[in-house]
Amino acid sequence: MVERGYGRIVSVISDAGRTGEPNLAVYGGAKAGAAGFSRGLAKAVGRHGIGVNCVALSTINTPGVASAIADPEIARKALRGYVVRRFGEPSDAANAVLYLASDAAAWVTGQTYPVNGGYAITP
Repeated sequence: MVERGYGRIVSVISDAGRTGEPNLAVYGGAKAGAAGFSRGLAKAVGRHGIGVNCVALSTINTPGVASAIADPEIARKALRGYVVRRFGEPSDAANAVLYLASDAAAWVTGQTYPVNGGYAITP
């Protein structure tokens, strides 16, 4: 990437790394570390035309969470925390990554984009 003078790096992390979650402290810490690494890398390689960003996801409707959200009562309680009253879909995450990997994001680097249905709204 440095030799070409162009590149895009997008790391997928978790909102647990941005906001903290009581039962996910170690997991959230690891994701926060990945975000910090990405910010440092962005500063190191930005002058070479390389953008480095993160996408922080909340609950995405994937096979890994399907059993938990299949229970209507658990799903209903979980969705109370989302401004957009649905769980994310893989396409929601993919669209954010697509943007950050494209030339449309040429002036975006060192950022973490939350894709979370309003689960965590921070300044």
